[in-house]
Amino acid sequence: MGLLDGKVCIITGAGNGIGKAHALYFAREGARVVVNDLGGARDGSGRAARPADEVVEEIRKAGGDAVADTSNVATLDGAQNLVWAAINRFKRVDVLVNNAGILRDRSMLNMTEEEWDAVIAVHLRGTFLCTRAFGRAVKAQGSPASVVNTTSLSGLLGNFGQANYSSAKAGIYGFTKTVSMEFSKLNTRVNAVAPVALTRMTEDLPMFQGASADEMGPQHICPVVAFLASDLSEGITGKIIGVQGTKVFEYRMEVSEGIHKPSGMWSPQDIKDKWTDVVK
Repeated sequence: MGLLDGKVCIITGAGNGIGKAHALYFAREGARVVVNDLGGARDGSGRAARPADEVVEEIRKAGGDAVADTSNVATLDGAQNLVWAAINRFKRVDVLVNNAGILRDRSMLNMTEEEWDAVIAVHLRGTFLCTRAFGRAVKAQGSPASVVNTTSLSGLLGNFGQANYSSAKAGIYGFTKTVSMEFSKLNTRVNAVAPVALTRMTEDLPMFQGASADEMGPQHICPVVAFLASDLSEGITGKIIGVQGTKVFEYRMEVSEGIHKPSGMWSPQDIKDKWTDVVK
């Protein structure tokens, strides 16, 4: 028996890159997989069934069970259809991995509204819509489940030229924290990973120049996501786990010790005078 034997796992953006690696890894661990991918380019343009179909074919040839889905996770109908595809084929849902994403990088002063809206829609709105549809199905089902979201180093620490992407990924951080509290009533864990991996989304970034697929490939992300999806992570929720090659760690919000004013209210000049004590 595999780690995910018999579990029905929905993975969005699973036609390429990290999502594809997840789908293949989950299937090897015994999961029945819904392979969702719109089949678009890195910037979200275009649409094709081929990427999802090819991943499903690969899973089936290896003896696994999977179904393809080309729903647009950024739309209400797409998110609902995705969950229903799992229920119609496999009669239940157990795991949702929100992985779908696109890039429209541009510096802030040159970024268009369309570039902003498109990235926010896929990453943040898509994570919201899919998680809500999945949560409603889990509530009706009445059994434990797991959600694994995907945030990013850019969302947690920022990155030049990615105001849209980093805003969406920072939103997923907060979304994960809040929904983990709410979904505890459903006996459902909600965590997130912040992966750094060499894929078609990242291959032209300076930080990956000279990096090899062996060192920084998507395969390093899959065991962490599988752990969070599996029963091994029982009791673990609301965590943001970073993965960079073979390094695994937790991102935490840091609060400085700060200082209290002995009496009266702070003035701007007081804050200036005590700034190093405020932030240390």
